[in-house]
Parts: sequence; C-alpha cells; structure tokens
Amino acid sequence: MDTFENTPTEQTQTENVNFETRLDLSALLESVTRIKQELATVIVGQEKMIDQLLAAILSNGHVLLEGVPGVAKTITAKLLSKTLALQFNRIQFTPDLMPSDILGTSVFDLSKSAFEFKKGPIFSNFILIDEINRAPAKTQAALFEVMEERQITIDGKTYLLDTPFLVIATQNPIEQEGTYRLPEAQLDRFLFKININYPNLEEEIAIIQRENALQDRNKLESIQQIITQSDILNYQSLIKQIRIEPNLIEYIAKIVLNSRENAFLYLGASPRASIAILNASKAFAALRGRDFVSPEDIKEAAIPVLQHRVVVSPEREMEGITSAEIIKQIVDTVEIPR
Repeated sequence: MDTFENTPTEQTQTENVNFETRLDLSALLESVTRIKQELATVIVGQEKMIDQLLAAILSNGHVLLEGVPGVAKTITAKLLSKTLALQFNRIQFTPDLMPSDILGTSVFDLSKSAFEFKKGPIFSNFILIDEINRAPAKTQAALFEVMEERQITIDGKTYLLDTPFLVIATQNPIEQEGTYRLPEAQLDRFLFKININYPNLEEEIAIIQRENALQDRNKLESIQQIITQSDILNYQSLIKQIRIEPNLIEYIAKIVLNSRENAFLYLGASPRASIAILNASKAFAALRGRDFVSPEDIKEAAIPVLQHRVVVSPEREMEGITSAEIIKQIVDTVEIPR
C-alpha cells in the first residue's frame, strides 16, 4: 500500500499557516448567543431572520421587514430593542403623517421671543417604523437624509443624531389600498430587505402552545437587556477589522456588475450595494466566529442586500420571476475565487 508523506516544503507551508483568530470575538459571540436565547423565549423559528437582523446591527445598517400581517414583524423588532440598551421609538406611518411629525418642528417661544426646535421621534437610537409604505412620498422623503447621513437639516441648521442609529421598518406586500410604493432611493437606504414567510406546521403548533401557556402574562416583560450602547459601538468597530482578501472583493464586484448586465433585470445594483455586501459579509463572518470573510458569507449577504435594489424586467415579472431568484442565479453563476 502506498504511503504519502509531506515534503519539507509542504511541511514548512503547513507550519506557517496560522488558523488562530486574530480578533477577539468571544464577547461579541457571547452577546449574540444571549440575545438569540432571549428572542427564542417568544419567537418560534425564524433563525435566519434573526441572524440577518443581528448582522444589520453589527454593520450599522437599516432593515426592511416584509411579510403579511401576523408573522411577528413588529414584535420581533420590539423584542430586539429590549435586549439593547438603546433609546427606542416607534413611529406608526399613516397616510396623513407629515414630515414634521417625524423630524420635529420649530415652535415660537413667547418667553424668549424666538423659535425653538422641538425634536421629533426620529431623534433616537433604535427606530421602529411600522407599515412604512402607508405614508405618502413627501413623508418618506423626510427619511432620505437621516437614514443615509445620520443627520437632519431643518431651517438651515444641521442636527447630528446620536450613534448608533438604526431603523427597522415593516411593510405588507399584499395590501395595496392606502399604501404608497417605496421609491428606489428610499429602498437603497436599507442594508437588508428580509422576507418573512409563514411558519411550518410544527412551528405553528409551537406558537399556539406558547400563547396558550402565557395566559395573562406579557410576552415582553421577561426579556432581559443584554448589551449596552458602548458594547454595540465597540462591536461595530470590531466588524470593520474583519479581513477580506482582494480576490473576494473582486468577487463582490463581479456579482454587482452582473446585476447591471443581466437581461432579466431592468435596473441593476449601485456601488452602494457593493459596499453593503462588503459590510454585511464581515458581520456574517463574525457571527460564525471568524475574523475573515469567506465566499459563503458573501453568498449569504447577496440576496438580502440586492433583492430590493434591483428591478425585474416587466417580461420576467409577468412570468412570476422574483428578484431574489435572479440574484441567486447570478451568485451561482459567478465563479467563486480559489
């Protein structure tokens, strides 16, 4: 029987490979595990959605949750906010909501004979926007600057928001009456669009059993606070230090470029999408306990980052082909770097 031995050169190369983690991710991973445990006391299943929400927080990105009523979009955001020591505000979007109802307005102070700016609910760390597509275009446009630049300009004065600043918005994809489609510029501000589907039979049974066991208890009252504001800022800084090889940066660029040249898409992704995949893939790597990005991290980030940033051609849309399916096809087509 033949035996195989490493040559001196191969042995030297093997000895020189360092598989130890360069960054200390232990505190981050412990916090993530505890947050998942807290959410699991109320939320049944939806592990992928929770991973994506945590990746968005670590990437300092906003999230659009899309799903039919009753699939725990709002409750998930509220539960997540309770595990974070951040100032939380919820804004219910309605057709009569005005930009000043979100950003704030200048009020004349008689005692000072001067206008004083009263801050709106957007001045917070963690914002839940419920049913974002129910507000008209002028109200949605009020979010452009604050979501992208974390600042608000009113009456010629700029107000910087406290960090971190995170927006989780929900919308119902089915109901059309009384809703306004989000413009592409608004969609581009979201790091992820997460589609929430119905639970399977086992999960549905578990949901009913858990609700029956709660009786009169509030499902939110037992959720514990896990990480502080400074912890989140430290973790976000740590994520930026995750390594990515030049060939993987090229891999991201090829995926995005393919979306612009794909015959099934009327509109491809912008360079902002490339940066979003970069940041999200680093967060997914950290969640897996690695201080370097792998091709799998990029694949995991591609669909939630790109599916709301591209527009399917009318012909393919009539055939029922979704943007997520096209993005998956693109990712599967682009050659993985070796």
